[in-house]
Amino acid sequence: MSNNFNRLAPFIREHIYRNAWDSLNEIQEEACRVIFDTDAHLLLSSGTASGKTEAALLPALTAIVNEPSSTIAILYIAPMKALINDQFYRLDELLKEAEIPVNCWHGDILQSKKNMVLREPSGVLQITPESLESMLINRNRDLVRLFGDLRFVIIDEIHAFMGSDRGIQVLCQLERLQKYIRTFPRRIGLSATLGDYTEAEKWLASNTKTPVITVYGKNTHQRIKLSVEHNIQPVLETDMSPFNDPAWLYLYDKSLGKRCIIFSNGRETADAVITNLRYISAINGQPDIYHVHHGSISGPLREAAETEMKESEGPIVTGATVTLEMGIDIGRLERVIQIGPPISITSLVQRLGRSGRRGNVPEMLFTDWGFAMDKNSPLPNRLPWRLLQIIAMLQQYLEERWMEPPRILKYPLNMLYQQIMSCVSASGEMSPQALAANILSMKSFNNISEDDFRDMILHLIELNHLQLTEERGLIIGLEGEKIVNNYKFYAVFTEEEAWVVMDGSKKIGTVEDPVAPAHYMSIAGRCWLVTGLDYEKKLIFVELTKRKIFLFWHGDRAIVHNRILKRMKQVLFEDIDYPYLQEDARECLRKARQTARDAELDKRSIVKLDGDTLCLFPWMGHISYYTFLKIVRKYMMQTENDDCCVKKIGGIRPYFITFKTYNNDAEIILEKIKSVINSGLTPEKITDEKDIRQLKKQFEYKEPKYDRFINSSLLRKQVNEDYIDIDFLKTEINNWFC
Repeated sequence: MSNNFNRLAPFIREHIYRNAWDSLNEIQEEACRVIFDTDAHLLLSSGTASGKTEAALLPALTAIVNEPSSTIAILYIAPMKALINDQFYRLDELLKEAEIPVNCWHGDILQSKKNMVLREPSGVLQITPESLESMLINRNRDLVRLFGDLRFVIIDEIHAFMGSDRGIQVLCQLERLQKYIRTFPRRIGLSATLGDYTEAEKWLASNTKTPVITVYGKNTHQRIKLSVEHNIQPVLETDMSPFNDPAWLYLYDKSLGKRCIIFSNGRETADAVITNLRYISAINGQPDIYHVHHGSISGPLREAAETEMKESEGPIVTGATVTLEMGIDIGRLERVIQIGPPISITSLVQRLGRSGRRGNVPEMLFTDWGFAMDKNSPLPNRLPWRLLQIIAMLQQYLEERWMEPPRILKYPLNMLYQQIMSCVSASGEMSPQALAANILSMKSFNNISEDDFRDMILHLIELNHLQLTEERGLIIGLEGEKIVNNYKFYAVFTEEEAWVVMDGSKKIGTVEDPVAPAHYMSIAGRCWLVTGLDYEKKLIFVELTKRKIFLFWHGDRAIVHNRILKRMKQVLFEDIDYPYLQEDARECLRKARQTARDAELDKRSIVKLDGDTLCLFPWMGHISYYTFLKIVRKYMMQTENDDCCVKKIGGIRPYFITFKTYNNDAEIILEKIKSVINSGLTPEKITDEKDIRQLKKQFEYKEPKYDRFINSSLLRKQVNEDYIDIDFLKTEINNWFC
């Protein structure tokens, strides 16, 4: 054993011997060196099941054993309750013998267990950002006693936080918490999927003067198995007929007898897939090995799926969304299947990493469900967009190990509102000057000017979310109390106005919209007949049936990067036979390449369709795509009979745009577009306050939670800074003429 092993606490060395570890692995050795020999923050980037959690905890626990803390010593922040629960069981066994308490704190934990932490704060506290927000507000007077001698903050799955409102929330929380801490706790970030280490280091060290040392794990998998197949969008002949559709049979065959997860980007897809696979399995006399795991499924059903995946030795198939991307231990998984392109390359790598544990080769199958491509269909409908996107994402990762950089907003207004209200609520009353000093000192709000902040406060006073006292202090107003005093305030993501689905007295899950009685719905991987609705309590009563479910592609919340679209174009015109393409996918790509060459899409970006319709292939991601659409709508859809006017816009984001025009000369229209874009446009000239909220919704899967409380002028600044990309367009417009 190494010298670092001998420096670990005795109870840790005994635990290692008892579990028959041969040695510390490379990242564990390096993590020990950083923790023992430096004062730096630590960023651990290594593949799934590579021992990152142990690499962080073993030296950190040793440090607090050697120099005990008088309060909670280690704060572990994770994005999901399920991940906390999973890590709790791993930690509990290790720490029992050392008499170091490890406690969970989130919405499902009993108050009696939380009270134990409040009485005797020590050891390790595992918590979600939402529960930490609640603690900062409601336990304000206890924070010194709870965290005054905090030594380490471990942030798990930091890629899930970076570039998101929850990530801003975590950084704000750490900055607010620091005011109550006598020490300067070291931060340890963990991730299996980081594309840009420099950005991750900046994020982890945010508003501290401590450097970050990154420990990179070597790729433990020298090989990966990839397969991509193309099928026609599944159809159902009748609800009760046998399945003859190749798409369903392919999916059933590839998951049969396997321990696998079938990932999709939407809950409806996950439910429908498992419902129909369960149906096929019953027809074939096979056992029911099917589960569903996503955010709308009830907690007991999710936990049952997790337990079955961990403990079952036989085949098991689980339909899932992002909830199973994270580092929950799900045992030995043989295969991952992805329906359509994943949300991002980061998501792709996370999902790939779910398989290949315990010495196995990671295996991921993609199935693209496209529409039948009739040769007489319009040109853009003859290109298999989702298949091209899958290939482009795979090639970007395989060739360059590139992943999308986090989107760091200059104007994170959703979080600005929440942190203003949280700080005032925690303090009871604050002077405007003290509040401004608190908020504007936070790294995440560096671009918010004093004038912006003052406008925001005045607007919140006008809404009665804040109130100015006679002593000129700020308190929570009557309307603000309705927001802050609701437990949902602690979460920054938008909660759905959910209807609860009930099978008798058993909760199955939730859906956004009700389904009328006597109609069918799919949830939890089963088909249900709706028997009644309770509009007052928002309850849907159902009973189980045996029936197929029609699968409709609902799309997803992805914001595709410019680089992916560029790579998609390259896929169409490079002469490469990707080895992972299966027969139908290879043939589909061959036809698409021939179609693109016949249309000379390598030489031009705009083509004539039938009649007065033109089609533009811009090859750019969502933000640039929507910037372009906004320009066209504002400057080229005039009421007068201008030859260059656009009458109607269509297309599929972000793949192509169709124009109905008065003049269908492609070159003239392109020249007009180029003239407009190069006419000194600025974001301020593109956006209008009257439609700013509608414009922003185009970029977001759902409207940010607190946008409705933000004044329009500030929202417009945010859109101009964070959602408009004129510079890219000015460069790109020249490529459309090649």
